[in-house]
Amino acid sequence: MSSIIRNALVTGATSGIGQAIAETLAARGARVIVSGRDAARGNEVVKKIRARGGDALFQAADLATAVAASDLAKASLKLVGNVDILVNNAGIFSFGPTAETTSTAFDTMFASNVRGPFFLTAGVAPMMAARGWGRIVNITTMAAHFGMVGAAVYGSTKAALQLLTQSWAAEFGPSGVTVNAVAPGPIRTAGTAKMGDALEQLGKTTPVGRPGTPAEVADAVAFLASDSAAYVNGATVAVDGGRTAV
Repeated sequence: MSSIIRNALVTGATSGIGQAIAETLAARGARVIVSGRDAARGNEVVKKIRARGGDALFQAADLATAVAASDLAKASLKLVGNVDILVNNAGIFSFGPTAETTSTAFDTMFASNVRGPFFLTAGVAPMMAARGWGRIVNITTMAAHFGMVGAAVYGSTKAALQLLTQSWAAEFGPSGVTVNAVAPGPIRTAGTAKMGDALEQLGKTTPVGRPGTPAEVADAVAFLASDSAAYVNGATVAVDGGRTAV
């Protein structure tokens, strides 16, 4: 990170990849707003970061509605004054046949994975642009880049976020705000544990031959959020063991 203290907002940061991102950014000098739905888990993440000498605060949010996303932007600004780094990590996933997908499941996934990041970005990016510096990192997935059976809805939500990444890079790049994405492959988290052996098998389809870890995703995010990535804009960094490369 820069020698200047940057304020980072990480959504879905109470567990898994989001928690790893929050911890990594804090370890590299950022003041981190840990955002999520579960206050108990969120405060535990904050406690862990502070125990390691980092600076963190918790802000509860459920990004299911545009109003909630806008409210999180406003609350974050009140907490730290400005948001320099935004990591749109919060999202939900479920898999299943197209014919068995309900309209409720469809709407819920698009609300969390697309609408939430859209209106949260709308709430903070203009102020980043006004200051002439900002970093936005969207967490997508390898399933946004090729077809996977059972992932039609989930993959399409993340493909939409991928296009938003490129559109925002064009919109905010001239003002000093870079917008990039990190696309994880199979990652071992509490959320993916329910996949059981299927996760290990998916990991074996990658050239690296294993599932990844949240820390490996977090390191890629930290680079894109740093001054070192000033000329990286509109890019997607695949953290998938090479799965989308072959």
